[in-house]
Amino acid sequence: MTRDADFRQVADLQPDADLQPFFSTQYRALADSLVALSKEDWDTPSMCEGWGIREVIAHLTMPARYDEETFIAELKARQFDFSKLSNEIALRDGQFSTEQLLADLRSEKLHRWVPPGGSYRDSLNHVVIHSLDAIVPLGFQLSGTNEVFCVVLDHMTKGGVHEHFGTQITGRRLEATDLEWSWGQGEMLRGTASDLILVLAGRRLAGDRFDGLPL
Repeated sequence: MTRDADFRQVADLQPDADLQPFFSTQYRALADSLVALSKEDWDTPSMCEGWGIREVIAHLTMPARYDEETFIAELKARQFDFSKLSNEIALRDGQFSTEQLLADLRSEKLHRWVPPGGSYRDSLNHVVIHSLDAIVPLGFQLSGTNEVFCVVLDHMTKGGVHEHFGTQITGRRLEATDLEWSWGQGEMLRGTASDLILVLAGRRLAGDRFDGLPL
């Protein structure tokens, strides 16, 4: 059994909270990747339509700044429209200094955050997807391990998370070209683990980044 396969088996058996150190590491690695960016770099359009890098980071770091009571009050003020809340706060908090946004990425409060009704697997998905949203347009590589990418890919496919993004993978086979991971049967799509994560999350990538029929 490969190291990646062994990790996925252990992750399925371990308590969910055992994954917390992995996404905490991802937050710190993202902060390290962004610390030397210029102001112009922070304004680079991200993989999230309508958001620059700073808005993605503002969204990602919301739990470092808002406790549950404040978050609910903000949500209630927008008639519990989470999409509206996310967009407005990302645009508003994206005006914070880059120093504050980087400090929020390193916040222990953020590193312990779990989405309401979610799990630490959801937290890992969250930081990996949005890290890619921020760094792919900059031409950076995501700092992480094959184990992390395999857990996220497993959760997004067999765990059904892709449905949250409106992505259809029925009758498809996905294969990573840079690690030992695959899923499904049918029409093939091959790409790097990072690119597969993004496309499963509904992001649009150039077709020449893949081999096979796009999703």
